[in-house]
Amino acid sequence: MIFNQNKSTMSEFENPLLGYFMSNGGRGMHKWVDYFDVYHRAFDRYRGKPITFLEIGVQNGGDMHMWRRYFGDQAKIIGIDIDPNCKNLEKDGFEIWIGDQADPAFWEEFSQKNPLLDIVLDDGGHTMTQQINSLVALFPTLTNGGTYLCEDTHTSYFPAHGGGLNSGITFLDAIKSMVDEMHAWYHAPLGSIEESYIANHLYSIGVFDSIVVLEKRKKNAPLLLARGQDGHIKNPPAMSHIDMRRAFGVPD
Repeated sequence: MIFNQNKSTMSEFENPLLGYFMSNGGRGMHKWVDYFDVYHRAFDRYRGKPITFLEIGVQNGGDMHMWRRYFGDQAKIIGIDIDPNCKNLEKDGFEIWIGDQADPAFWEEFSQKNPLLDIVLDDGGHTMTQQINSLVALFPTLTNGGTYLCEDTHTSYFPAHGGGLNSGITFLDAIKSMVDEMHAWYHAPLGSIEESYIANHLYSIGVFDSIVVLEKRKKNAPLLLARGQDGHIKNPPAMSHIDMRRAFGVPD
């Protein structure tokens, strides 16, 4: 819990999301306290901008109001839930879709109407099928510089959610595979790298306790450069990822 100790009351928090949560007397919401630091770290740069924000998992709608306060009136805020009662939140100015996040057909319909998203936050059902299908469907729809955040990833260890340690089929297993795919420049057949969407668009992966944050950004092929002449070791020549692979024995 982070708060400003110079204030006269501990209810005035440095993190505006945590402050909103702790003072919330409106629509219900529940969160692991450590999440607020990750949210603010991942989303602060979008505040006050005309973004499109999607949250999977609406429930009582408390989160939706928190995001509206945090991002500002310029943001388009969309919610998705399987419960038809959540449609009532449209009277509060939110766009609400009712559907099953595990269903690829639902995402195809949704993406036709919302082809570009700046932020996706998956706080839905937390099963492996739901988390993985949502990521597969929505990561390509992120704008350049967009952010995908999936929370409650500890369910990757819960059999009741389709998870299990070392099962190889969980959301976190998929993220581990994305680490390899992100580095395809250095190990995949050269002819296949151009076709790797992840190698060309996944800029960073942040793994926190129960949260994964993916940042999408179009990437250039890796290039090693050197500048400056001082020192007892001579600078190497410019080197591409292909030069490096061949120098260290990776087949084309």
